[in-house]
Amino acid sequence: LAVELDAASADHCTHLTEADVDALAQSWSGSDTRTGTVATLLPGCEFSTRAVYPDARRLLDAGATVALSTDCNPGSSFTSSMPFCVAIAVREMGMTPDEAVWAATAGGARALRRDDVGRLAPGTYADLALLDAPSHVHFAYRPGVPLVSEVWRRGQRVGA
Repeated sequence: LAVELDAASADHCTHLTEADVDALAQSWSGSDTRTGTVATLLPGCEFSTRAVYPDARRLLDAGATVALSTDCNPGSSFTSSMPFCVAIAVREMGMTPDEAVWAATAGGARALRRDDVGRLAPGTYADLALLDAPSHVHFAYRPGVPLVSEVWRRGQRVGA
C-alpha cells in the first residue's frame, strides 16, 4: 500500500511478505533517487519489545532502499542512540557496517525525500559527526562506547 500511494517510507518493516519486498525494491527502479518508497527499520523497537528483528539482508538483496532509525518513544523504543541501532542492524539484521551507516544517514535522507542531507557532497549541508576511532566500523562494533569527538552542522562545529 505504501508503494501504491507513493509514500516516502514505510516504517516498521518487520513482517514483510515476498510481494512486499518486491514492491519496495521495484519502487526504486527509476532514475530519480527521490521517488521510491524506503523500507525504514527500527531495531530499537524490536530490542525493547523482544520481538524478532527484521531481515534487512532480504530487503537489501532484493534491491530495496533501507533506512535505520531509533523510533525514540516512551512506549516501545526509549532510545535515541543511533550507534546502538547501527550495532543491532549489523549484529542481528544481516547488514554490513557500511550498509548500516549508509542506511542511518543517506537512507534516512531518502526516507525524507531529501538530497541535501545524509551525505557529504557539494551542495549538501555538511552535517557530520567525527568519530574518535580508526574506522567507521567501530560505530557498529563498539556499542555503548562514546566515539563522537566532534559534531558539525551546516559546516560549522557545534560541539562534541
